[in-house]
Amino acid sequence: MSVSDNHPPALATAVPGPRSRALAQRLSAVESRNVICVDPEPPIFWERASGSNVWDVDGNRFVDLTAAFGVSNAGHAHPRISHAVARQAEKLMHGLGDVQPSQVRLELLEALVRHFPGGVPARAILGTSGSDAVEMALETAMLATGAAGVVAFEGAYHGLSLGVRDTTWRPMFREPFAARLPGLTAFARFGEAQDVRRAARDLSAPVGAVLVEPIQGRGGERIPPDGFLSELRALCDTEGWLLIADEVYTGFGRTGRWFACDHEDVIPDLLCVAKGLASGMPISACLGRAEVMDAWPASDGEALRTQTFLGHPPSCAAALASIAVLEDEKLIEHAADLGSVALERLRERCDGRPEIRDVRGRGLLLGIEVDTAERADRACTRALASGLIVLPSGDDGRVISICPPLCIDRNLLELAIDLLIEAIP
Repeated sequence: MSVSDNHPPALATAVPGPRSRALAQRLSAVESRNVICVDPEPPIFWERASGSNVWDVDGNRFVDLTAAFGVSNAGHAHPRISHAVARQAEKLMHGLGDVQPSQVRLELLEALVRHFPGGVPARAILGTSGSDAVEMALETAMLATGAAGVVAFEGAYHGLSLGVRDTTWRPMFREPFAARLPGLTAFARFGEAQDVRRAARDLSAPVGAVLVEPIQGRGGERIPPDGFLSELRALCDTEGWLLIADEVYTGFGRTGRWFACDHEDVIPDLLCVAKGLASGMPISACLGRAEVMDAWPASDGEALRTQTFLGHPPSCAAALASIAVLEDEKLIEHAADLGSVALERLRERCDGRPEIRDVRGRGLLLGIEVDTAERADRACTRALASGLIVLPSGDDGRVISICPPLCIDRNLLELAIDLLIEAIP
């Protein structure tokens, strides 16, 4: 791997420090109060980041165990990716969406379809967020099948745009907007493929697709039983449904394979990617088998699915560079190997602690489930005070999520694990 910052925590002030506190007061005067939680304690304000480290405005250095929501796959500000963005921005900052594309956009699309599971012929549509990617998959499924119903899973998180809220499980995300949602999603129990049939019967509309995260990330690092995805694939084939794999969180090496569905050699009909695709730049894609994607009509000059920043050149350049870094620095293999070591260390350190209910993970997507949400929240707060950035996950907030940049080295991750375990009250 290339040289990157993999330093232990170093704190110059209390956390949060005085500058972060002052900035939080300013922020609360200008940003919607629904975005950043400032009570009872304000957040730290990031100033810069590199590799596995983040520095805040008070000069404190942290180890990032979130990879910024799984985005910084190759590490924060990887020089190869940063340089690719800078070079592209100097040459072509913006293109002309669905009218006149750029070469870098074509090269990214070629790279994406080259990595589609199973190597089958595929096509793609680019977007800017994970919600975009899932919306595009749902639209594609409706065009291809003529059916609007979708079966998703309890615990699912597929985004918060209006087009996908209907498929996100947690009621707090759906209920405030229920009057605008179609109500065409039924939820099956995660990990139980045969429960999909029960959920499908609950829908008032015919089912066109099953939407699944091969491993639930925000749902609490939930790993289904072996064979679950293969069984889903067979079920969809039998019923004539499309299988949509939402790998916004798990794609591009996070679980030790290019995609989490590769662990069972399952080829989805549609594949949603974002987050780690470009290691820091906003871009996403919906990939699909060519015959499914060809349900979209040929453009006659007006596209049914487009946006102003479609194929944004610097983001495309970042994605290409990030894919190359994953390959050249063998970060996916590193995630698989280090993930196994980390999981074993976590289980050893957590053994005999009754407040810890489970330790699980695959690759560098790991979770510690504790007995209460209050304990998980206190652990994350105490970890931050010791120089670790870590977040709770799961519908009830009882899981401490560990999702570091794939470039993190063994010594630093082992140190971070030890500090994190000590932070669990």
